[in-house]
Amino acid sequence: MTARLLYLVNIPRFFMTHRLPLALAARAAGYEVHVATSQFDRENVERIRATGLIYHGLPLQQHGTNPFNEVRALHSIHALYRALRPDLSHHITVKSLLYGGLAARLTGVPAVVNTVSGLGYVFSSEDRRARTLRGPVSLGYRALLRHPNSCTIFQNPDDCEQFLCRALVQEDQSCVIRGSGVDMARFVPRPEPEGIPRVLYAGRLLWQKGLAEFVDAARLLRAEEFPARFTIAGYGEAGNPDSVPEATLASWQREGIIDYLGQRDDMPQVYADAQVVCLPSWREGVPLALIEGAACGRALVASDVPGCREIVRHEHNGLHVPPRNAAALAAALRRLLEDRATRQRMGVAGRELAQREFSLERVISETLSLYDRLLNRRRIRN
Repeated sequence: MTARLLYLVNIPRFFMTHRLPLALAARAAGYEVHVATSQFDRENVERIRATGLIYHGLPLQQHGTNPFNEVRALHSIHALYRALRPDLSHHITVKSLLYGGLAARLTGVPAVVNTVSGLGYVFSSEDRRARTLRGPVSLGYRALLRHPNSCTIFQNPDDCEQFLCRALVQEDQSCVIRGSGVDMARFVPRPEPEGIPRVLYAGRLLWQKGLAEFVDAARLLRAEEFPARFTIAGYGEAGNPDSVPEATLASWQREGIIDYLGQRDDMPQVYADAQVVCLPSWREGVPLALIEGAACGRALVASDVPGCREIVRHEHNGLHVPPRNAAALAAALRRLLEDRATRQRMGVAGRELAQREFSLERVISETLSLYDRLLNRRRIRN
């Protein structure tokens, strides 16, 4: 009998960039695969539909907190679970973990997988709204991550330890699968371009990703008359209070501090156009951009924080810098931009590391093995 698998991800774009290959692999392995996301991103919803996966749109706001809208979304998720009766549901992103976890409990879903992609805004930010939400979200995690036949995937051991220390999840219901994987045949090393060296930031356009520090480091190097170009490739998140406004990005561009590329679908070429990939984030799960950069043979500079430490090994394939420290970031970037031999040696080491530990094949294999284990446990119990 074919097992029915449901992915619940509130952000369609995130599903496309981080989980589509897993869903396709699950389908190829014989699962009947369903995907449920917010219906409010038409472009990426259509991209999901085009894959042939069975799609369900939900009135789910990606970052909204309006009580009426949230109750409506929760009701729709519960109705979907009641009608679909999945054998296994996989919840990705915070709202999906909470709302999907509750729906799975109410409808008796036999097996549940949760993925914590990072601590996120609620646990990494210290602003008033995040602190207000932290208590209720913690209570929700504590109640809903303990489905009797479930496992919560963490992308790095630091986040796993945080949840264990807060008693949000039980040790025997947690595991670490690092990252969402990178296609090593698509992201391949290419020769460095000639000309003025370029530093690349790639990812979501959020303050917590260290974009202010990235720009300040660019200003410091410009003040020293050091020749370097700084490029930002990525996308914002409407409704996310941590998003960098488009007006701010435009002002940086007018100032000549950055080259803003917006969202790009040709990321292997974007990495090839840079000498160094930089992510001065305050905290991560395991950042896809750093794995892609390493796979493309580029030296990395990243904050010395959980998540980034998983892929950036100091003095091996890149450099660590203290978080929120633009001066240290500028110094590390200058060192690598001045030393072609060192950054190329680090690029080779990064490619080897990415192939060995962060390939798409490895992540898919570990996740599908987890699915099989939970479903087999259910069959034994029955």
